[in-house]
Amino acid sequence: MAKRGGFPGGGMPGNYANLMKQAQRMQRQMEESQKELETKEFIGTAGGGAVEAKVNGSKEILGIKLDPEIVDPEDIETLQDSIVAAINEAMNKADEASAALMGKMTGGLSF
Repeated sequence: MAKRGGFPGGGMPGNYANLMKQAQRMQRQMEESQKELETKEFIGTAGGGAVEAKVNGSKEILGIKLDPEIVDPEDIETLQDSIVAAINEAMNKADEASAALMGKMTGGLSF
């Protein structure tokens, strides 16, 4: 009875071994690029630049800067909305950088 599946001689064909090496190299590059991305800073602004939020590639908020003119005790809601908008913009920039990195690493393949 003939064996089903496998490779003749029981070894790996050269193409498969090369594919595995490429996959390992790509994984190392992805890890290095991800670490680099985590250290980058992304800034989002709102309220005409009166609110600035800074996040890193890990999406941790690093800081918030407020122009004193936007701080109006009679209108806290505008300040709150501006802070949220600035943070969201900074997070979106971090997401875009991450997506660009993934696209570069995978050659535009979608999974």
